[in-house]
Amino acid sequence: MSPEQFSAAVLDWYDSHGRKDLPWQQGINPYRVWVSEIMLQQTQVSTVLGYFDRFMAALPTVQALAEAPEDEVLHLWTGLGYYTRARNLQKTAQLIMAEHAGEFPADVEALTALPGIGRSTAGAIASLSMGLRAAILDGNVKRVLARYVAQEGYPGEPKVAKQLWDVAERFTPQQRVNHYTQAMMDLGATLCTRSKPSCLLCPLRSGCQAHLLGLEIRYPIPKPRKALPQKRTLMPLLSNSSGEVLLYRRPSSGLWGGLWSLPELDDLQALETLANRHSLQLGERRELAGLTHTFSHFQLAIAPWLIRVESQPASVAEADWLWYNLATPPRLGLAAPVKKLLKRAADVLNAGPITGEQP
Repeated sequence: MSPEQFSAAVLDWYDSHGRKDLPWQQGINPYRVWVSEIMLQQTQVSTVLGYFDRFMAALPTVQALAEAPEDEVLHLWTGLGYYTRARNLQKTAQLIMAEHAGEFPADVEALTALPGIGRSTAGAIASLSMGLRAAILDGNVKRVLARYVAQEGYPGEPKVAKQLWDVAERFTPQQRVNHYTQAMMDLGATLCTRSKPSCLLCPLRSGCQAHLLGLEIRYPIPKPRKALPQKRTLMPLLSNSSGEVLLYRRPSSGLWGGLWSLPELDDLQALETLANRHSLQLGERRELAGLTHTFSHFQLAIAPWLIRVESQPASVAEADWLWYNLATPPRLGLAAPVKKLLKRAADVLNAGPITGEQP
């Protein structure tokens, strides 16, 4: 197919089968498109739907996001993972208010200069909400194009990525670029799926090299696998007589940056130091079921212990520590495994006294 035939086939398919009722497709503006694109990075549409609606209800404009407390932003993001995305969202909102008079720049290069906005996200904002001719290459589009041209090599390698960007630029039309962009994302999400692609329904099958070769599943070439290293940590859930659990705010950079988390210890012996720091008297303790959380570059094996403590009034006075009320939880950003462990702790505490299990 020529580029013109390619885009015409995609647009014809979009008119009949493209998705047009997603929340971010209603009342389209750069802010809504931007937030949805950031949420959809490495996250399925079905997961994002609820998060997007809650986020927009709480923070409907770029100004509202710029002025919101960081804890509120992270709370709204809790469970979506990759929390740097949320922090960059707020940084970008603040820059747009301070340096662009509250308006998104209508230029791909200027958009990519903002925190957390890469070339593909900038292209999506520009094409979907501004009607500018701009190519995108998110995960879904990458899969469609890699199969269409039978692209060899792992797309994460710069040379391969450049080749796919060249393909994306070549096929992006001059007209109806907003519909074309949405259609390409829809094709990857609904037909050209990672496994069991629906090739017989695809408008591009007659020119798709992977399909003609019968090698659809081979492309895109996957990243070479490496065994993930595993780290271990002990997380104590220190629970006082009011049913509150001690949390601390992690540094703004690094893993779970800016989120509230449980203390992390090498072993139970380190409990005494933590207890002394906060004037706590340790009581009954019980080991809860372990939890393994997988990051992109390692796995964290968590050994959680629920420990009753007696505390002096106002014993936790440090700014980055607080007692988290399990019955009426405050709106804070929590790491996903921490949220799970707090739920387990609440279930155990509601069931009655902890049985002592001294190590």
